[in-house]
Amino acid sequence: MKLRYAIALGAALGGCASPPEQASWPGWPEQSNRKAVASLVDQSRTEASAGRLGNAAASMERAIRLEPKNARLWQELARLRLNQRDYVQAEHVAMKANTLTRGDYAIRAQNWDIIAQAREARGDLTGARSARELAKRVEY
Repeated sequence: MKLRYAIALGAALGGCASPPEQASWPGWPEQSNRKAVASLVDQSRTEASAGRLGNAAASMERAIRLEPKNARLWQELARLRLNQRDYVQAEHVAMKANTLTRGDYAIRAQNWDIIAQAREARGDLTGARSARELAKRVEY
């Protein structure tokens, strides 16, 4: 009788010892995604330093598809768009990064600076001044 109980208990607990199928937390990338994102960011930076901004942006966009709630990735894409002289997109992407930033005031201030640069390059000096003021307010 005790042997049957021990075998049944062992079989029941054996199922508990197996790893969970997949822990999924909203917004938290899987380990393999983190490695892929890091690789894509490295690739993007290499392409950018070689002057291949289109390829750099494409790599960053792939990283964002894997980790869409990462404000730093969006910020890097905004910088690339600024360097590509796609000022409208640079501003929009930096604003998107700001919507994802929670409590990281340095990133938020940097995004406002990107927005200011994009507005200035488009000739919107009033908008640029406003963005710079927001950047300064966020820093303090």
